[in-house]
Amino acid sequence: MAKKKQKQSAQKQSEQLSIKDQLNDSLLKQLQAKKQALSLKEEERKELERKEAARIRKEKEKNKSFEELLNESDMNWSEFKK
Repeated sequence: MAKKKQKQSAQKQSEQLSIKDQLNDSLLKQLQAKKQALSLKEEERKELERKEAARIRKEKEKNKSFEELLNESDMNWSEFKK
């Protein structure tokens, strides 16, 4: 049983190495460059989404009525009047 597992693991390792060896250097570099470009694009997209969410949140805060602001306040206005 142990020999069978060793053969399977050795076979998997040889398959993985053969795939990597089959790729030539230029293709590997192209794939790595594409991966890096896609990750940068994803980071830019996330940054834009974060900025847009902050802008929307700020706009909502700016457009609140006095009643909404008063209701959100944690001050106890009845104590303030005394």
